[in-house]
Amino acid sequence: MIFNWLHFAIVLFLLAGLLFAIGPLILAGLLAPRARGGDIGMPYECGMIPYGSSWARWGVSYYVYALIFLAFDVDVLYLFPVSTAYADAEGWVPFVKVFVFLFFLILSVIYFWAKGVFTWPRRIQ
Repeated sequence: MIFNWLHFAIVLFLLAGLLFAIGPLILAGLLAPRARGGDIGMPYECGMIPYGSSWARWGVSYYVYALIFLAFDVDVLYLFPVSTAYADAEGWVPFVKVFVFLFFLILSVIYFWAKGVFTWPRRIQ
């Protein structure tokens, strides 16, 4: 194999990319101030001083509702581009594809409902 200017340029750009990726990490390790004690060991809670124990029990229902909302929100976001892309399509294939997608979406709602995810507890225990 003959080593020409194209190979030299590729190697040069690879080395420059590695330097740009690793260089800031090395510089930060060498130049960053070393601080110990004080507020460094405290957990960060949105800039506020933490109050109480970090081992407090929280209801999982809040997180489950948030995750379900995100999952269905993303699924619905897929429906708009699909409906605009399939607007000019002919035949039953696009309809069947969207119907299968909606079928699994509805099936997941039925599954969550059967598992009791949508029943909000009266008190967090």
